[in-house]
Amino acid sequence: MQWKHDMNQTSQGHPDYNYTVVRQFAIMTVIWGIVGMAVGVLIAAQLIWPALNFDTPWLTYSRLRPLHTNAVIFAFGTSALFATSYYVVQRTCQTRLFSDKLASFTFWGWQAIIVAAAITLPLGISTSKEYAELEWPIKIAIAIVWICYALVFFGTLIKRKVSHIYVANWFFGAFIITVAVLHIVNSMSVPVSMWKSYSIYAGAVDAMVQWWYGHNAVGFLLTAGFLGMMYYFVPKQAGRPVYSYRLSIVHFWALISLYIWAGPHHLHYTALPDWTQSLGMVMSLILFAPSWGGMINGIMTLSGAWHKLRTDPILRFLIVSLSFYGMSTFEGPMMSIKTVNALSHYTDWTVGHVHSGALGWVAMISIGALYHLIPNLFGQARMYSVKLINAHFWLATIGTVLYIVAMWISGVMQGLMWRAVNADGTLTYSFVEALSASYPFYFVRFIGGVFFLGGMLLMAYNVYRTVSAPKGSIAAEPTPQAA
Repeated sequence: MQWKHDMNQTSQGHPDYNYTVVRQFAIMTVIWGIVGMAVGVLIAAQLIWPALNFDTPWLTYSRLRPLHTNAVIFAFGTSALFATSYYVVQRTCQTRLFSDKLASFTFWGWQAIIVAAAITLPLGISTSKEYAELEWPIKIAIAIVWICYALVFFGTLIKRKVSHIYVANWFFGAFIITVAVLHIVNSMSVPVSMWKSYSIYAGAVDAMVQWWYGHNAVGFLLTAGFLGMMYYFVPKQAGRPVYSYRLSIVHFWALISLYIWAGPHHLHYTALPDWTQSLGMVMSLILFAPSWGGMINGIMTLSGAWHKLRTDPILRFLIVSLSFYGMSTFEGPMMSIKTVNALSHYTDWTVGHVHSGALGWVAMISIGALYHLIPNLFGQARMYSVKLINAHFWLATIGTVLYIVAMWISGVMQGLMWRAVNADGTLTYSFVEALSASYPFYFVRFIGGVFFLGGMLLMAYNVYRTVSAPKGSIAAEPTPQAA
């Protein structure tokens, strides 16, 4: 069986594998994670202390917020996906990447795109489309790099030396194809100058295409891609096979069949046709089943190995990330119900929901995968300090909980205050009163972000000490006895 073969490989893997590009993406994942989260902490602070924009246009919240979202999704998250997908596809297919030159091009091309985003967004060069703010020259570059990524990944699958395609590669493949389609269709625009373009779609159609893209960037990049990561690194770190391989295949087909229809739930009570809104709501509710199927499959992989959670902080990262995944994929369908959405929409509840998925699921599973990956890539038996990994785990978990609970309370409070009316039908509270009531929760959110960022800085130090140590000098710790 493929899993058993891969488990029996040495930590260094096969000498013919291309680990250079994996190392590059792994290191940049940590760096971009710190950059993106630092910008997030800054703009969280600006919502409490507005003077922190220093009256400088390129430091205003409106320009830094898209920089933050692009940095954490496309710099941090997507670099993690590049690193892990290139690693997993080689290990499970028992063959080298299809093309070293193309793989190298995807690394340098992607870093150039990130730098271009970091320059243009603070300058106010933006399409103003959520998660698709970059202007047309950069979007063309993204499409070129992404197509090369697809060629490398699927070329490696085609030349595999085993007949079986491991389930993680199904998820990676689906995410690569779908993100390409989403990006190209949503980016169709008419350039009017070097740095300005207008969408070819108009009105409600533009909104529909945008949220077909926007929600499925979540569904395929931030869910399917990271589920591919989960299906490899959870069994590897636990030393157990996937709980149910049959469930993993059912989970895959159900997820990719349903997710693509959920976008309209972002547009409840707008000019979008009512039937389209209802379709998005129904598909979102059905989506709950395959989402939890994947979560259960991942967590139950620990059957017979639960005791490892007491001593293995890397495994705790991976399993707690699945818990957050389960929570956010329950919350999302609930928030898509029109009556619930009437309370939650435009409030901080939505922000809390997004970050339960972004911090709790995406960031934590990426961190766990990197802690597993980096020692293997750099010839060490383990990370430099397990104690620092443990400290990072608690900083990340406490930071995430502080963030999302503060936003839940703030969001529900905002929704109730906005809806409150007096006996004569006038509003009970002004918008400014609702904003003022949110300030304590904004401070708690800021503290949560500082905790999470602090954990990333610990990770950077741990990675530096691991990478810079002489090869093979960090020995494995004795295996603790289970109580």
